[in-house]
Amino acid sequence: MGPKSLFVGALPQLLLATIASGLVLPRQNCAIVLEAEDAELAGTRVDTELTGFSGTGYATGFEEATDSIIFTVDVAATTLYDLSVRFAGIYGEKYTTVRLNGGANSQVHLPATTTWADAAGGQLLLEEGENTIEFITNWGWYLIDYITLTETAPRPPHDINPSLVNEEADASAVALYNYLRSIYGEYILSGQQELVWADWIEQQTGRRPAIVAVDLMDYSPSRVELGTVGTAVEEAIEHHEAGGIVSILWHWNAPVGLYDTEEQPWYRGFYTVATDFNVATALADTTNANYTLLIRDIDAIAVQLKRLQDADVPVLWRPLHEAEGGWFWWGAQGPEPAKQLWDIMYERLTEYHGLNNLIWVWNSIAEDWYPGDDTVDIVSTDVYAQGNGPMSTQYNQLLDLGQGRKMVAAAEVGAIPRPSLLEAYQADWLWFAVWGGGFIDNAEWNSAELLQETYDSEYVLTLDEIQGWQNS
Repeated sequence: MGPKSLFVGALPQLLLATIASGLVLPRQNCAIVLEAEDAELAGTRVDTELTGFSGTGYATGFEEATDSIIFTVDVAATTLYDLSVRFAGIYGEKYTTVRLNGGANSQVHLPATTTWADAAGGQLLLEEGENTIEFITNWGWYLIDYITLTETAPRPPHDINPSLVNEEADASAVALYNYLRSIYGEYILSGQQELVWADWIEQQTGRRPAIVAVDLMDYSPSRVELGTVGTAVEEAIEHHEAGGIVSILWHWNAPVGLYDTEEQPWYRGFYTVATDFNVATALADTTNANYTLLIRDIDAIAVQLKRLQDADVPVLWRPLHEAEGGWFWWGAQGPEPAKQLWDIMYERLTEYHGLNNLIWVWNSIAEDWYPGDDTVDIVSTDVYAQGNGPMSTQYNQLLDLGQGRKMVAAAEVGAIPRPSLLEAYQADWLWFAVWGGGFIDNAEWNSAELLQETYDSEYVLTLDEIQGWQNS
C-alpha cells in the first residue's frame, strides 16, 4: 500500500504528490504522510530488504547515539497533531526519541515485531510554517517506514472514579483523593524526589514542591541485615506536617540471593542483574521458603506504613515501579508474576494489616501488565527524556489504560515538563516528581531558567499553594 492511499478525505492529486516534500497543508481534518526515505538522513540510510514497506524504501541504521532522520513539514496554522509511526521492531523492543523543531523531546515506545506495525507517538504542536520532526537513536536498532500526522480531536471532559478502590480508606486518604480530583485537569502538582532536594529547590526558586517522594529501600530486610537505617518515614512526616503531599516508592532489595560481588554489590539488590531471586518460582506455591520471605518483607514495610497511618499521613503508594522494564527483579519474569505479587501486596497491606491510608499508584503502561481497576487508584509512569517536553505519548497511553477513569501521573521524571507545553498539548498530568542528584541539579536536564519558570507558573501548584487540602 502506498502512502497516498493513507490520506483521509478527498485531496487534489497535486497535493497528494507533494505533501511529503513539505508543502503547506490546508486546514482540514486530513492526514499528512511523510515517507522516511524522503527525510534528511544523518548517520542513517535507506534500505529495502524488509518487504511490505511504503514508497521506495525505509530508514534504518540508528546505531550511534546521534543517528537520526529529520522530516520537514509546513502547515498553514499552529495546530496540535497526533503522531503515528510506521515501524518494524525486528530487533526487539525499542524506544526512539522524537525532537520537534530542535527543542522538546518525547520518547516513543516501539514494541518488538516481525514486520511493519504502527506506534502511537503522542502529539506534536506544529507551528505555522516550516517544522522539523527528528527521530534520534535512543535504544536504536529499528526501522522507520513513514510517519502520519492527523489533527488532534478535542478531548472529552475527565470522568474520574469518585472513590478509592479501598472501601475502608481512612479520612486522610479520602481527603487527599478528593483534593486531587478537584484540581485534575486544571493544575499540575510540583514534586521532587527526596526532602534534601526539595530544600535545594526552595533555595533556587523561593518555593517548595507540593509533593515530596521518598523511598522505603533501606527498610528492606535484606538491607537492614547489612546495617542500613531508613529515614524516609521521618522525612515523609516532616513534609506532611508542613502541609505537603507524600509519595512513596520502594526499591525492594531482593529478599535473598544477592550476588554481593564487586560488579553487583548487595545494595544494588533490587536490580535483576544483582540477584538470582526468581519471583515466579517464589510465587509458585505458598509453602516454599522464598514465598515466606516475600511476605516477611511486605510485613516489614507494613510496619513503616503503619507509622505514617498513625501520624495521619495519606500516602501515594507506588510499589513495584517500572515492572514492565524488567530491570527490577519483580518484573524480570514477565507480567503475570508481577501482577500476582501486586495482588498479594494489596491484600496483605489493606486487608491483613488494615492500612487504609494508601492511595494505590500503578507504574507501568503496557495493558498486559495492568493488575486491574479493582486495586489501582491512579495510573502513572516514569519518563527519562531530555528536552522538557509534555510526554504526550505516555499520557495518552495511560489515559487509555485507565479508560479515562483513573488520574494520570508522571511519578518519576528526569526532566520537568514545561508548563506551557502541558497546557498546549492537553496533557493533564496530575503531578510530576523529578529524580534527585544528576537530574534536578543538572542543566542538561533542567536549566535554572526552566526551574524558575516552572515554580512561578500559575499552572504549577507549589507547597504554599496547596495549604488546607486536608479539608477537601
